Order: sequence, then structure tokens, then C-alpha cells
Amino acid sequence: MRILVTGHNGYIGPVMTSMLLAEGYEVTGLDTDFFTGCNFNDSAPDIPQVQKDIRDVEVTDLEGFDAVIFLAALSNDPIGNLNPDLTYEINHRASVRVAELAKQAGVGRFLFASSCSLYGAAAGEDALDEEADFNPVTPYGVTKVLFEQDVSKLADEHFSPVFLRNATAYGVSPHLRFGLVLHDLVALAHTTGLVYLKSDGTPWRPIIHIEDISRAFIAALRAPREVVHNQAFNVGISSENYQIRDLAEIVREVVPNCRIEYAPDAGPDKRSYRVDFSKIQRMLPEFKPQWNARLGAQELYDAFLRAELTYADYEAPTFKRLDRIKELLDAGQLDMNLRWTEKVAV
Repeated sequence: MRILVTGHNGYIGPVMTSMLLAEGYEVTGLDTDFFTGCNFNDSAPDIPQVQKDIRDVEVTDLEGFDAVIFLAALSNDPIGNLNPDLTYEINHRASVRVAELAKQAGVGRFLFASSCSLYGAAAGEDALDEEADFNPVTPYGVTKVLFEQDVSKLADEHFSPVFLRNATAYGVSPHLRFGLVLHDLVALAHTTGLVYLKSDGTPWRPIIHIEDISRAFIAALRAPREVVHNQAFNVGISSENYQIRDLAEIVREVVPNCRIEYAPDAGPDKRSYRVDFSKIQRMLPEFKPQWNARLGAQELYDAFLRAELTYADYEAPTFKRLDRIKELLDAGQLDMNLRWTEKVAV
């Protein structure tokens, strides 16, 4: 099976492509490469790749593939808030166009990296299943909803979209990201001795390791068509719903000689949701997650020790998506539409 992975040089992509290769898939990547050189380690796989903005994808880029795994996006809430119009252009309109072209090219299965963030600000303590109402609070979350709604209409006997709503990711990657809750807590504990909370610690967040996200995508690739056709799956583990203060306590126990501290203005974060992951366990029994928050915190701490990570490293643009984009903008390498300028050979 030939697989095209868009956004393969982002945070999840290198880990997922490595696991796809280990399973015997033939993998090609497509990425605009905003994060070239932002390497935490050198374990990214060497695969055929196309350097291209998803806004410029043509049907010929998609011909000959059995499946597309669509990871490409402006990848988090802060970038989405930087320019909401661009977020809608890229994460919604351009992404839907790629799905339309994939259908035209004869791609049979289209796996989309959606997000539990589309549940947004969820009232109450009930865990949300795939039938729950959407309540996104950021442009990033809204575009996930719009994409799912539009691409589900493309489904037919030849084209099967599958929407994998990932919990908040964590885990070591060749292209590491900060701005993810467990990463930030461990990095600050390691570099400053403080498990520093910017909220009051009460918001709920489901979390999942990027290797387990990759296992979910592989299970969705392998599943019979009738099981996954035009279906949404929450990707995570029901026992891995945590309040932020619980994650802080895990980090305090993993990282030596640190203590928990709350920001002076810490208050509740309106992004709070618990998620029910029973559907993916029931319908995709091949999905067998292997990580939990404590194992993830230990993995991150060990990796930061090996890398001799400093607070300056944590604060640098290298591993912060919004700061990296701003760095490229300030250097004139990207224009205000987030397209490479002529100063950059791409």
C-alpha cells in the first residue's frame, strides 16, 4: 500500500512515518517545511518527499496513492489566533481541496488528523463521545469542525474519509514541540525546578502519546472499509483524561527536586473537556495503546537530560511553532500569507 503523509516533517509526522515503514507501507511525504532545521534529534526517517504548500497541491501529486494521511495544518491555537483568516484558508479551504483532489485521483482512504479540541468548552463533567456537540473556542478548533463537515459529504463507494480526533499529544519526536501541556510542565520542572501552572489546574484534558496516535492511524488503515467509512473516532484512552493539576503532580513525582507553583493570575481555562474513547476500542480492536502520562513524563525527562536542555533552549523559537513562524516572518523568509519568499530556495 502506498501512503502519502502530508505534514510529515511536523511533530507527529516523523514518528508516524517511521512506524508506517516498520509495518511495510511505502511512504511519501509532502510538507512546506516551516520547521526545517528545528531538530531535537536525528531519528527522522529518510523517505521520498515533495516540498510543497498544501495550497498548491495538484491532482498529480496524489495519483497512485492508496491512502492519504493528512497531518498538515497550522498546528495549534496560538498560530491560529495570529491570523485567523490564514487558518481558515489553510486548515479549512485548502485542506478540503486536497481531499477533493484525492478523491479525483482515485485515493481510496483519506485519514484526517482531527482533534478533541473541537469539543472546546464542554460544560459539566460527562465524558464526550463522537456524537457530542461541537463547541470550539479557537479558529483552530473551528476549522477541524468545518473540515469534517465538508469532507464527510465527499464520501461514496470509492472514497472513504476517516476523522481521527486526537487527544492532546505528547512524546519525544525528532521535531519536538513545546506548547503541549505535558511537554511544558516537564521542561519547566527540569530547567527551573518549578512545575508552573498558568491556569488554576482544574481544566480537564485527555492526552495521548504520538506513538499511540500512530497506532490508531495504522489500525484505521487496516480496518475493513465498512468499519471506518466516513466515521469519526476519538483517539485516546478513557483513563488518560486528567485535570491539569493531576498532570502537575505526576511531573512533580517524576522530575527530582521540583515543586508546583501557580501563576499569580492563574484562573480557569475555558478549554476543558473530558472525552470518551470507547468507540475506537470497540470498533478498532487492533488499536492497542501502550503509554500513559507517567511513562510519558519519564520519557520526556530522560530525553531532556540527554539533550542537556536549558531554559534558553525551551524559550528559543526552535521548538515553539508560533515563535518559529514569527522568526521566519521577521527574517523576510515568509511573507504575510505564510508563503516562502524568493529569498529562500525551496
